[in-house]
Amino acid sequence: MMDRRSFLLGGALAGRHPRPTVAAIVTEYRPRSHADVIVGRILQGYYPNGVRQEPRTRIVSMYTDQVPANDMSRALASRHGFTIYPSVEEALTLGGARLAVDAVLLIGEHGNYPVNERGQKLYPRYELFERIVNVFRSSRRTAPVFCDKHLSWSWEKALSMYRWSRELRFPMMAGSSIPVTVRVPELELPWGCRIEHAVAAGYGDFDAYGFHTLECLQCMVERRHGGETGVAAVEWLEGDAVWGWRDGPGRWSAPLLEAALATSPSVKPGLPENNCKSPALFLVDYRDGLRTATYMLNGHHAGWVFAAKLAGETRPRATHFGPVKPTRDLPHFDGLVWCIEQFFVTRKPVHPVERTLLVSGVLDFLFESHVRKQRVETPELAVRYRAPRHAWFQRA
Repeated sequence: MMDRRSFLLGGALAGRHPRPTVAAIVTEYRPRSHADVIVGRILQGYYPNGVRQEPRTRIVSMYTDQVPANDMSRALASRHGFTIYPSVEEALTLGGARLAVDAVLLIGEHGNYPVNERGQKLYPRYELFERIVNVFRSSRRTAPVFCDKHLSWSWEKALSMYRWSRELRFPMMAGSSIPVTVRVPELELPWGCRIEHAVAAGYGDFDAYGFHTLECLQCMVERRHGGETGVAAVEWLEGDAVWGWRDGPGRWSAPLLEAALATSPSVKPGLPENNCKSPALFLVDYRDGLRTATYMLNGHHAGWVFAAKLAGETRPRATHFGPVKPTRDLPHFDGLVWCIEQFFVTRKPVHPVERTLLVSGVLDFLFESHVRKQRVETPELAVRYRAPRHAWFQRA
């Protein structure tokens, strides 16, 4: 349970023991890249819940898959005393023959990589992760691994990554900053609640930001009665079909969408169909019967919102992910970095990696639905897990 006691315990552990050493494996390190906003906080400190947190771990090595003209890593290595190695293997072994770090931070986001015919950017998360695992195998020793955002654009590759972690029994955590940012109004669904329907709404690129939006949905609905049992089918609708579904078979989603958008500080006046030129809708049907709708509403709002109808309640519960008026740059990453460091210090994931595994698979099969223009059954996504009774996310 990541409560105040756990928050303080993390600091106490860091004070009593040497800071765990971390190898950062990144696709590129340029201003405002994920490497910058995550590793930069570990190097210089950060502000979870608005309170200054000194780094509890220590970056000692780095591998950069690409080096753009505005690369920051070389100057930071000189300033902070870590070494940039020419390979993943050398970054993990510090140039030796065996694993020589306490934890591995994999950030496979940003960089010049191809996009496939389905519209998915082919970040080499799987390929980099495989090289990490190969070092574990040859060293006969493992370390905790955090993977930023998706596990992979491919369900098969994501599943392989997960299975390797279970085979070699190393702690693994993954995901993005959005589930652990502040929620306005603050909302944590009761653990074991019965959810009748749920809606999320997001914006942006359907691949990178579609993941964020689905992750917002999943971090809430995973708390339902019976725990998570997986996803039975998905479907991607777009254009006028979105509004046709909302006003037809998906009428149940309309009041939830309205309640969710009412929490958004960026929502535009008027109806979403008047503001969105290219709407999309992700329908996700769960194996236990829960039906959900995730709207991508570019042009109508810019953020992530959620609403659910609980059994026995008349009014939806709704929230917006992220501060209404941020007081510092990208504060949602303060929460993510706290979770990463807590994981590396304690070797215990703050939230289950199965969440990210399931969302990675849902997004991949949604892209397949988009290409085939039909509902796709997903027996592969029988991912079972239990959410923590008390979720950690920023409260301030």
